[in-house]
Amino acid sequence: MTIVYHSGETRSRRVLWVLEELGVPFEGRPVRFPARYLQPEYLEVSPTGMLPALQDGPVLLTESLAICEYLAVKHGGERLIVEPDEPYWTDYLQFLHYGEASLAASVAPIVRYGMLEPEPRRLPQVVQTYREIFIDRLEPIRRALADGREHLAGRFSLADVSVGYGLRLAALLGMGEHLTGELKAYDDRLRARPAYQRAHAA
Repeated sequence: MTIVYHSGETRSRRVLWVLEELGVPFEGRPVRFPARYLQPEYLEVSPTGMLPALQDGPVLLTESLAICEYLAVKHGGERLIVEPDEPYWTDYLQFLHYGEASLAASVAPIVRYGMLEPEPRRLPQVVQTYREIFIDRLEPIRRALADGREHLAGRFSLADVSVGYGLRLAALLGMGEHLTGELKAYDDRLRARPAYQRAHAA
């Protein structure tokens, strides 16, 4: 049985979304976040305490996009993975990694220094700086969509799962007004997917 350790609006939403897109049965195990303080036994699964984690027989993975790629390859990757002979392959590669390395990563300081740290340790200037960085990093996505494509790689793929999580964070952190025009229409298309809705209802 495929087991997914997940919590709230963490990156585990990407994994749940991919599982729903692929129709793969799984057992979800909710974890209290931050697990290091609220559920320390989870550190036996993931030493960093970060989420998600996937246990699939002998396989244990704790990076959300690595989990998504693993699931896509194991369970019919042609639906979610763009191949080198397809027109938007390089965009697929770019945005598959952009959604985490450039977009979601810029949110971590906002959450930590604006929400998780005790009040005396919060840093409003850091939060504001990273909000501005996040907003700037929406522009490459907007430009890619400006040619009229519905998805970043021409068709729905893991690149959309990667970036779509970042766009959801924008709305959750009060930056949704910056999703306008093509970005808003794109986000709406992702949210309309039945698998997205099932994953985010869990």
